[in-house]
Amino acid sequence: MGRRLFVSVDLPDEFADDIAAVQARFEDADGLSFTDPEQAHVTMKFLGDVDEDRVEAVGDAVAEAVAAADVEPFRARYEGLGVFPSLEYISVLWLGVTAGNDELSRLHDAIEDRTTALGFDAEGHEFTPHVTLARMEHAGGKELVQRGVREWTPTVGEATVDAVCLTESELTSEGPVYSTVERFPF
Repeated sequence: MGRRLFVSVDLPDEFADDIAAVQARFEDADGLSFTDPEQAHVTMKFLGDVDEDRVEAVGDAVAEAVAAADVEPFRARYEGLGVFPSLEYISVLWLGVTAGNDELSRLHDAIEDRTTALGFDAEGHEFTPHVTLARMEHAGGKELVQRGVREWTPTVGEATVDAVCLTESELTSEGPVYSTVERFPF
């Protein structure tokens, strides 16, 4: 059994209350399962189960990707709402990123190149930088979510991004618990 890993850009801890406040706006939406605001992040690449003997190679690939992306620390602004895959069929409710997208996309593309070279599956969709707020397990509260996404543009804040992290996700009965395996500053 490997370690369940992904590459992320983590949001500052002080955003947790504001993220929780955005989530609270949707607390009456039946069928939504909220993420932990203390663990808010932008997923750059989901890797899945990685054998222990490959973790170092993955770390090396991420380090190479960060160097290849050639980005300086930048400001990212977290605001606005969206859903995947569409407003008609919602599986994920997310907080958007309105500044820093170019840098995040450059990092993502470099990480994608290096990890697919190691044999990880390529993403099957275009990269949209976002912070997952909730997953929709059934459509009971779909109309409330649709209305919120159409009518409200919350701003959580702006922060400097100066690293990506290799993160482990441990599935527990309380939900996933994330821990940083390695941090890659730039």
